[in-house]
Amino acid sequence: MSDNIKVTIDNITVEVPNGTTILEAARMVGGDVAPITMCYYSKLKGSGGKCRTCLVEVSKGSEKDPRPMPKLVASCRTGVMDGMEVKSMTSERVKDAREGVTEFLLLNHPLDCPVCDQAGECHLQDLSYEQGKQGTRTDFTRRTFAPEDLGPYIQLHMNRCIMCFRCVYTAEQLTEQREHGVLDRGDHARISTCISKALEHDFIGNVIDVCPVGALTDKTFRFKNRVWFTKPVDAHRNCTNPKCCGEVRLWMRGKEVFRVTARKDEWGEVATASNGETGWICNECRFEKKDTADWIIEGPSRIQRTSVIAQGHYAGTVGTAGKSEKLIDKVIGKEPIYTLDIHKVSEVDNPNVHLSQIAGPAHSTDFKHDIKDR
Repeated sequence: MSDNIKVTIDNITVEVPNGTTILEAARMVGGDVAPITMCYYSKLKGSGGKCRTCLVEVSKGSEKDPRPMPKLVASCRTGVMDGMEVKSMTSERVKDAREGVTEFLLLNHPLDCPVCDQAGECHLQDLSYEQGKQGTRTDFTRRTFAPEDLGPYIQLHMNRCIMCFRCVYTAEQLTEQREHGVLDRGDHARISTCISKALEHDFIGNVIDVCPVGALTDKTFRFKNRVWFTKPVDAHRNCTNPKCCGEVRLWMRGKEVFRVTARKDEWGEVATASNGETGWICNECRFEKKDTADWIIEGPSRIQRTSVIAQGHYAGTVGTAGKSEKLIDKVIGKEPIYTLDIHKVSEVDNPNVHLSQIAGPAHSTDFKHDIKDR
C-alpha cells in the first residue's frame, strides 16, 4: 500500500509522501504556485512560521473532513491531508494577505537597494515586486541601528534585518558554540552578539548565504561590484576541511574573482552537494581563495532567466546562442509591472516635444507649458 497522498494546489493535483507540508508540495508543482519564503529554509531544522509570506487558503481540509479552514495558514508549517485542496495564487484573500505581510516587512526597511550588496539577488526585492504595493503608508521615523562588525569577514546592517532567524539557526546547527542571537524583545529585538564578540567559526560565513536580505554582507566584497556585472561560474577544489564540500560559485569579472559563495538551488537555498550533503562551505574557501588558480572551473552557473544576474551573460547572436529577445516580457518570461507613467509625472519627457526638431541643445524652456495644456 502506497503512503502517498493526493493534494490539489491551484487546481494542480500532485502525489506527495505522507507528512509533507503544503509548501513542499507547492514546490513540487513549481512556478508561481510555490510561495516566496523569507524565513523557511529546508536545510535548517526549526525554521519557518515567522514571516507569514507563505500564507495559503485551504478550501478543502481532506476527503474525510471537507470543511475549509476558516483562516489562512502558513504553508511551511501546515501538513497536507489526503484530498486537501489549497489556493495559493488563485485566491484573492491570499493576495491581499501577502500584500499586507510585505508592507509590514518593509515598515522599517530602508531604501538601500542602490547601495546594498544584496541588490539583484534579494528575496525581499522579489517579494516586493511580485506581491507588494506600489506605494507606502509609512509616515513616521523608522528604527535605525548603527552598522556592526561581526568579525573580520561579516558586516551586520540591522536596519535591513527582517528577523527571519535564519542566521541564528545556521550558527546553532553548524558551529559548536553560537555567539550571536536575538537580543531584547518586541520592537526593540535585534540580531547581535552579547559583548561585541567576533564570529570566527570556520563555517560562520554561511550566515551570509542564508540571509534573504542585505543584513549580513561579505566584507571582502562590499561595494566592489554589482552582481549583475559579474559572471557566476561553478567551481570546486579539494578542501582540507572534511566538513566543507568544496563546491562553490565564483562571481567573476574578466579573470578576477570578486567573491565566492555556496551554490544555490532554484529556491535560493544552499544546494545539495555531489556527496548528498548540504553544500555548506568553509571560511577558507569563501574568503581566502580568490584566485582562479585555486579552483577547478566547471562552467557557467545555471541562472534563472527571470534573474537580473542572467542578463547579457548567456544569450546573444554569436554561434549557437541564437538571437536574444529584446522585449522585457520575453526576457523575464512574464508581463512587467509598470508602477508609473513617466509622461504623467514629468514635464521633462513631454511626448509632445520633438527633440529632433529643436534647433540646438534642448533647454528647460522647451518643455514649459501652461496648466491648461496638461
